[in-house]
Amino acid sequence: MRAAVFLDRDGTINEQMGYINHIDRFQMLPEAAPAIHTLNEAQVPVVVVTNQSGLARGYFPPQLLTEVHEKMVAALAREGAHLDGIYICPHHPEAKEKEYRQACQCRKPKTGLFEQAARELEIDLEKSYVVGDRWSDLQAAVKCRAVPVLVLTGYGKGDCQYIGPHQKVQPAFVAGNLQEAVAWILADMRKKAAH
Repeated sequence: MRAAVFLDRDGTINEQMGYINHIDRFQMLPEAAPAIHTLNEAQVPVVVVTNQSGLARGYFPPQLLTEVHEKMVAALAREGAHLDGIYICPHHPEAKEKEYRQACQCRKPKTGLFEQAARELEIDLEKSYVVGDRWSDLQAAVKCRAVPVLVLTGYGKGDCQYIGPHQKVQPAFVAGNLQEAVAWILADMRKKAAH
């Protein structure tokens, strides 16, 4: 069972735009592809776990989400980077779209998507890392017994300043961006392997 790095999507890999309700609104952060490529080189699985309640709210169709992920995968490939999996939660308890209206086990900070990825990709969650720009990402990490890492891109700076101080869950590391997060994670992995 391998350690993996789980990444939030919006605000971590791409610009935080609220709901990406048009393909043109998907803009990759400049450090995302090099950071993911670094993990690929180190043979660490990289898995995206993302809440996409815009589907449930009827803000965009499932086809757009597919197009956005195709665009992301293609942009990463151009820089020699790849993802090992993309897991999405389309649900919301107050969804406009009936098929998505449920209190699910997969919407972060719940852990359903992480557990599914762990089963399908043979990942040890307790050795893994979760990187995101929201406290819900960090809470999910702690529930999985993974290492929580906050990035200050997307909502990160605001969450760090206004939400973080009142939370029981705290990040093991706060990184300026995904590249800084990956550098810290790989150093932490090396340190643990040396013990």
